[in-house]
Amino acid sequence: MPLAHVSGGLPADSRPTVFDGRMPAAPGDLRVEGHGIEPVPESNRYGGAGRLFTVWFAPNLTMTGVFTGTIGIALGLDFATALAAVVLGTLLGALPTAYLSTWGSLTGTGQLPLARLAFGRAVALPGILQWLSSVAWDALIGLFGGDALARLCGWPFWLGVLVMMLAQGALGVLGYEAIHRLQIAMTFVLALAFAVIAWRMLDGVHPAATGPAAGADRAGAFVLTSTIALSLALSWAPYASDFSRYLPHTTSRARMFWCTLLGLVVSFVAVQALGLWGASVLTDQTAAGVDELLGGGAAGAFGLLAVALAAVCSNAMNDYSGSLALQTVGVRVPRPVAAALAAALGFPLVLWMHAADTTTRFQNVLLFVGYWIPGFVAIIVVDWIARARARGGAAVDLTVETARPQPWWPPLLAFVAAFAAAVPFMDTGLYVGPVAHALHGADLSYYVAFVVALATYAPLRLRRRAQARPCAG
Repeated sequence: MPLAHVSGGLPADSRPTVFDGRMPAAPGDLRVEGHGIEPVPESNRYGGAGRLFTVWFAPNLTMTGVFTGTIGIALGLDFATALAAVVLGTLLGALPTAYLSTWGSLTGTGQLPLARLAFGRAVALPGILQWLSSVAWDALIGLFGGDALARLCGWPFWLGVLVMMLAQGALGVLGYEAIHRLQIAMTFVLALAFAVIAWRMLDGVHPAATGPAAGADRAGAFVLTSTIALSLALSWAPYASDFSRYLPHTTSRARMFWCTLLGLVVSFVAVQALGLWGASVLTDQTAAGVDELLGGGAAGAFGLLAVALAAVCSNAMNDYSGSLALQTVGVRVPRPVAAALAAALGFPLVLWMHAADTTTRFQNVLLFVGYWIPGFVAIIVVDWIARARARGGAAVDLTVETARPQPWWPPLLAFVAAFAAAVPFMDTGLYVGPVAHALHGADLSYYVAFVVALATYAPLRLRRRAQARPCAG
């Protein structure tokens, strides 16, 4: 029984036309991918691990990452301290994403569809959150991409956002191979563009050697900066295997892990370091700052174009994974239509963020879209390890795995408990938990959520495995 035919709550005979469909056949096959959450058969697998570096490198070269870097300086840290926080947070967030990426070639399945192994019918909750998060990320990244395109073409802001959303929606509709091919090309184009921006920054722009934060306030700012950087890298975790599901089963898992990890860490650290270095000129109006920094003219136009293209590249991945999440919940919408829907809903959210204090709204959305992810990651990893031990090293057989009963309440309990436990540790412009306040703004919520989910779910999962042994014997 295919994975999409388990725990979805829909009649099996209705699914092939919605959750299945045309698949890309080889590198460069840019026809519309109709295939949804059904596992990709081995006969349709192609490509190599190296393409995971570009698919996780190019989409992070956005002004969202640059603007995130400026937050460390805004919190009162000096350049060196803020950079250390960024490197630490990025690495901690990228490790789980790189690990989950290796599941794609083993199963031929996207990340949210795979989560049904652990969650059963309760996958609806993380599925809805993932879909909403993809729309929110469209806004976070589209804010700067739309602004850049509007400035480049002399359009009003709303028109720049609209054109960008149409472009990213088209890519999301085309699907897996179109996204991979674009990211390969954009890796070189965007790396060049951001190298030019960095080179110009070295001429006349000086990073903060000291910051006003001191003592406990400095420690709190360091933790918050690290957590924000972690949230960026970890935000890709629910997408991870979506972009490796067409790789052959024989693809080296070690190469997949390192290509993903390096793509994430190098790109995120680079753009956030850029934001830290140029925080004095890269304010809320980041696109204007880039244009001014490059001196306007052809160089400024090239920089603005790069910002817009980077936003399209990144948001196309949001729309693609959002389409798989929506199908995982059980919504009977073809994958291309679901991808277009995510892009359309991101448009009004961009306009809302642009209408007031960009810094506050940006930070609030950035943190809130990711608070659920640590608990989700802990649960699916524990379940995966338990299944791997039960298999004794045998290959993953989704037909067998999904045929077993999937109790919904243990993962749901752990998921809710993790989020609830994290609330006192949260620090956003809308809410500062009592523990975060006592710790001078340090946001430890991501770490708390992961540990609580692990401590809650692992004993329940091991108990279920122990009860199953007598039956198996």
